[in-house]
Amino acid sequence: MSSQDIQLALLTQSPLASPTSTVHKFTNAIISGDFKAVLTCPATHRLFSHPDTAGIRDLYHAAGLQYAQVNTEDSNGEEGSEAGSIKFLLAIACLQAFVQLNWTGPSLEFALRDMFPAGVFPDENDKADNSNVTTGNKDDEGLHAASIPLLALGGEPAYHLAQYPTLLLLAIRLISNLRSSVDSGKLVIETLPLWELRASRVHQSILDEPVGFPEHLIPSVEALLTDSSTFPLSQALRTTIIIELGLAYHLTGYDKSASNQFLLAGRENGLEYQLTGALGKKTKFQVKDLSQLVLLARSRPELEQDVGEKDETSNGSHEEHDDTTTTTEEQTSGGQPGKQRDMPETLALNDDTLLEHTEFTSSSVSAAPGQSLPSRLTSLDPAQQPALDPLDQCLLIDLCLAQHNTTPENGLTASQMAPYLVRVISHPRNWSIHTTALLLRARLEAKRSRTVERSALQLQALVDQMPTADSDPSERLKYFFQLPLPSKWEMEKELAQRFLSLGVVRSALEIFTRLEMWEEAVRCYANMERSDQAIAIVHELLEGKKAEMDIVTARFKAEASVNNVGNTSSTVRRSRMDKAREAKLWCVLGDLVPDKAEEYYNKAWAISGGTSSRSQRSIGGLYLTKDDFAGAIPRFQAALKINPLYARTWFALGCCYVREERWNEAREAFSRNVAIEEEDAEAWNNLAAVYLRMDELAIQKAKEAPAEEEEAQEEDDVDKVAAIPFENKRLAFRALQQGLRFSRDNWRVWTNYMVVAVDVGELSEAARALGRIVQGRVGKDVQSSIDDAVLSKLVDAVTREDWNGGKGNLPEGQPRTSNEGLGLLPIVERLFNEVILPRVSDSPRIYAIQARLFRWKEDWSAALECYLKAYRCGIAQDVQVERDVERFREAVLDLEELVDVMRMLGPRAKEQEAAQGLQKGKAKWNDWKFQARTLVRTFSGRTRDSFGDDPAFDKLKEIMDELKN
Repeated sequence: MSSQDIQLALLTQSPLASPTSTVHKFTNAIISGDFKAVLTCPATHRLFSHPDTAGIRDLYHAAGLQYAQVNTEDSNGEEGSEAGSIKFLLAIACLQAFVQLNWTGPSLEFALRDMFPAGVFPDENDKADNSNVTTGNKDDEGLHAASIPLLALGGEPAYHLAQYPTLLLLAIRLISNLRSSVDSGKLVIETLPLWELRASRVHQSILDEPVGFPEHLIPSVEALLTDSSTFPLSQALRTTIIIELGLAYHLTGYDKSASNQFLLAGRENGLEYQLTGALGKKTKFQVKDLSQLVLLARSRPELEQDVGEKDETSNGSHEEHDDTTTTTEEQTSGGQPGKQRDMPETLALNDDTLLEHTEFTSSSVSAAPGQSLPSRLTSLDPAQQPALDPLDQCLLIDLCLAQHNTTPENGLTASQMAPYLVRVISHPRNWSIHTTALLLRARLEAKRSRTVERSALQLQALVDQMPTADSDPSERLKYFFQLPLPSKWEMEKELAQRFLSLGVVRSALEIFTRLEMWEEAVRCYANMERSDQAIAIVHELLEGKKAEMDIVTARFKAEASVNNVGNTSSTVRRSRMDKAREAKLWCVLGDLVPDKAEEYYNKAWAISGGTSSRSQRSIGGLYLTKDDFAGAIPRFQAALKINPLYARTWFALGCCYVREERWNEAREAFSRNVAIEEEDAEAWNNLAAVYLRMDELAIQKAKEAPAEEEEAQEEDDVDKVAAIPFENKRLAFRALQQGLRFSRDNWRVWTNYMVVAVDVGELSEAARALGRIVQGRVGKDVQSSIDDAVLSKLVDAVTREDWNGGKGNLPEGQPRTSNEGLGLLPIVERLFNEVILPRVSDSPRIYAIQARLFRWKEDWSAALECYLKAYRCGIAQDVQVERDVERFREAVLDLEELVDVMRMLGPRAKEQEAAQGLQKGKAKWNDWKFQARTLVRTFSGRTRDSFGDDPAFDKLKEIMDELKN
């Protein structure tokens, strides 16, 4: 068999037939989950007898142990393709054994020392019994303790209680060695980039925060998909690789890219799905059927047939051996959830109102308006859908994850995600898939009062099932790399956080303390108003007075007898704490003691050897609170140089640059912020503001340039400088568009968007923004929220085109757009009639602007009506015209203008009403002169006693005489 056959077998989990060689036996053992057979056999001993293999010598020295060189055959390491294949298989075995121990369970059946030849360990006679692996021995513990600091990456410490971290370190180092051999042309392992990505994802998962993948990694995995000539991939394998790329993007915060990958994987695997509605009931007392969300999904035909045959075989086997086992069909038809064979327990809701499952009363579904269903989905019964291929179930879970990442936090999000999970949970097919689906459902249900109890209990059940052996390890590992399954400690941490949210602080504290997650434990102490105790614990940890685990004492009791062997020192080993973790404790202490915070953060930076990004972020935050922006900038820069995946640190750095008026750096910072966290509306808004300030800077520099330099500039350069401001405005406009996707209720962002839209000529968008601003304000703030200048510019843009009886008059060949003329007219009219005027009826300025619009439309009657309304809600309501002589004179001028307008438009309105055949009682402007005289007479009567002797009052008499004549 070729190397490609072995690689395909590992990826498809399909055992090789009739294995003969060591490589073939290793391959089948890995597929079956028998890692002991691989990692404790003579071939492995021969490989690890060489001290430079995977850096074993350095690892031993770091552990304070002496590596006893063993003289065995081929001690220098085997050469050739078979040796490379063995090393490749050992790396995979180490990686998957680590995953089994820390993610899927159960425990391993061998100790670390069993991987090395006899005589390597100086205390061979003290070798622990393999049957009690969890107890371990001092050399294993020393190696594991030494591996933790070596797994720190980008200033982020690895979780120090991860079990057997040496396995992960060996896997990473073996893959790195293989990478060097592949790059030099000594070996050909086409799928090595995929396993490198898998190892890197596992490595990222044990860090406090992910730090990003090596630059070459993602492109090299993508090359597997684009170059199918060297290594042909089946449809399922292509889907698998695309899913894993999506999960890699998700892990590092690039949610949009992750979502695109998941959608691409769905198309690649032929999964057909649609979120739609069907009539049904969700509560026990519901009488009327209502439309309920349901996800219709089917695997491609050949996969669906395959799944059906497997289900029939599985159900037949269950009936033969256990008549009480609940079958898949019973669950989908509404049977009570419970413990499935080889599956995690699905807890019942047991609520007095909500049903266990939505009861669909309709056996068919109809597409929503504007939506079309794929032909294979139209015949599906929502309550009896066929089982899905397990890889398609992984896809639905990942799509559900993408939905959560790209939608704001609200009830609709949970409603949209739930059908994806229901579709997966209804057909349990794999342990890891079912566990992940139950976990995601528990997260959704934590936000509802009627389901929060099951959420916590289900999470507890998932944590409890990890050590059990109710399913084969190979079954649990089969789809691990296609799922966002958290580690054991992350799941326990989530359970503790759930307890904390429910107010069960003491239970949460017990879990955090057992997991030695001191930051979270400190938060619990703060909630219990026991900050002094939290400070004391951190001090004890730093001073070595308190061991991080009670079990540590028991494990090192026998160390005193080993002090005379080599250079081993029990004192050194007992007090060892990796620098990254110690630095983190100093940061925690800085959080607890604000008066000495900067001192403790600097101490953390020094102890870490300049690798603690957390300490620099914290110091930068301190300077930021003191408005010392210049001092905060280098701190944030140092933190981001170590780990550039912290979006909020980029945001803080951008704010500092803005305050220092360093616009180019601010643009870069906010751009990096939104690249990592696309949903940060505030960052998008700030990025737009930076673009606009860069505008002002460019204009200011252009104005300040010496005249002789301007004259010497070439014409092309002048045009280029003139184009920069508008281009920046376009960039600001696009940034605000993105920000509004994630903050649609923020009227301040809408205000910025409106102003920029006017500047770049997107007037239809400006009108929409003005409408959203008005709709979002209530009470007295409504009128102040209307920007009269923007409204006036909108009307100006409409009236720029000739009316021509409603046909317009554009230059030949110029298309009509929604940003001017008749294209913009309906948008502006809706803005007046449906948004502004129903909320604001006392603004003279708004009525005057609308009057201009009616005059352009040659609707003289409506125009006069607007002018009259403007007068009535202005002068007619202003009591100051009777007291203040200046206001009185202004009012006389306003009244004179109104009479002039009535004198000019009144006859036209009269003719227009006559042409429309309006009767005298319905015609408003049949006697416009009488209405004008009434206005003047009324105003004169109001002001005669106060200002009858003023020269402006004589003007009123002149206006009245002109109207009479």
